[in-house]
Amino acid sequence: MFISSQNPPPCFKGFTLVMPAVAVGNVGQLAVDLILSTLKMRRVGYIHTDCLIPMTGNNPYATCDEDAEELHTPAEVYTATEQKMAVLQIRAPIIQTKSKKFRQLLVSWIKASGFSRTVVLSSSHAYQRDDQQMKGTPLRYLVTPSLLKESAVALEELSWREMERVPAFPGLTDANTDPRLYVPGGGITKGLYMDSCAEDLPLAVLLLFCSEGDNIPDAFTLVNHLNEWLHLLETPSQKPNKWKIPSSWSLLFGSGIPPAMF
Repeated sequence: MFISSQNPPPCFKGFTLVMPAVAVGNVGQLAVDLILSTLKMRRVGYIHTDCLIPMTGNNPYATCDEDAEELHTPAEVYTATEQKMAVLQIRAPIIQTKSKKFRQLLVSWIKASGFSRTVVLSSSHAYQRDDQQMKGTPLRYLVTPSLLKESAVALEELSWREMERVPAFPGLTDANTDPRLYVPGGGITKGLYMDSCAEDLPLAVLLLFCSEGDNIPDAFTLVNHLNEWLHLLETPSQKPNKWKIPSSWSLLFGSGIPPAMF
C-alpha cells in the first residue's frame, strides 16, 4: 500500500507514472535514478509491502552532508508537479514467491491513483534474443491496447520497434503453435504487462537488450529513448551531460583496490 509522507496526501490524477522493473543489469533502475537526480523530484511517500527484500540506506541523491543522512526505503514515490509526472523507484529485489502479489499491488495502486499512463523501464538478456531481434536497434517497446488508442500516432512518428513474439519451441515448425511474448531476465515485466492488458490499464514498456556488467551506458540509452517520447529534457543527445549522475553512483562498483594487495 502507498504511505504518503505529506499531509494532505498527493493527488496523482492525470499524472504519468514512470517505474523500473528489477531486471538484468538493473538498467531500468539506473535510468530512473537519472530522471530523479536530473529533475530534482520530491519524495512524497513510499510503498509498504512484504513483497520486497527489506532494506534501508542513506539518501542516494544527496547533494550535501545534511540531506545525506536521510533514510530511504526499497520502494519510494517521487513527483514533479510541473511535468505532471510521478516516479516509483524500486531498489530491492522482489521475493520470488510474492511476484504475483506485488504485481497485483501495483495494478491496484495505479488504478486507484488515476494515473493517465504508466511507463515501465526494463531490460532483457541480449544472449537470448531470437534471430530477428538481433537486427538493428536493441531497444523495444510494448503497449497495452488501452494506451495504444491514445498514443498510436505518437508511437508511429517515433518509428520504434515493437517487441517481437518468438516461437514457443524454436527450431520446430508447428503451424498450430502461436508465437509468444518472451522477456528473459525481465523480472515482472511480462506479467505486469499482461495484467495491465487484462485490467485495461494504459501502460507501456520500454526495454533494452543487454548483458550484466557496467550498465551505465545502457541506462543513458534507455532514458534518452524515453525522452524522445516524454520530452523530459530538450535534445539530450546533443548535450550528453545534461543528465545528472546521482552521488550514489560513485559506489556502484564498491571502493577502490586496496594498495596492501600489492
